[in-house]
Amino acid sequence: MSLVEQVYACSARYPDDERYGLTAQSRRAAVSVPSNIAEGAARRSTQEYVHFLSIARGSLSELDTQLQISERLGYGAIAPDTRASINEVFAMLTGLMNSLKNREAP
Repeated sequence: MSLVEQVYACSARYPDDERYGLTAQSRRAAVSVPSNIAEGAARRSTQEYVHFLSIARGSLSELDTQLQISERLGYGAIAPDTRASINEVFAMLTGLMNSLKNREAP
């Protein structure tokens, strides 16, 4: 959720003509991460949970790419705390997925 807040603050600096481009896309990708984690946690099986965690991780990678694009377009540098949050969430998702998969293995 903190990452979502960081992305909203960062994307607020984007030019107005990006409102329906990178601004909206970055915000959607950021919101998708905790949303998919929550949806997966509410599912009935571990396999479904892992699937939604995988989608969340994909959204996180998409967000990372979009932030790099915005940086390359000169919309501002990615804040160190945002970069750290992306890396931390990615590592936590990977760890949780591995833990759940290992718990299922015979």
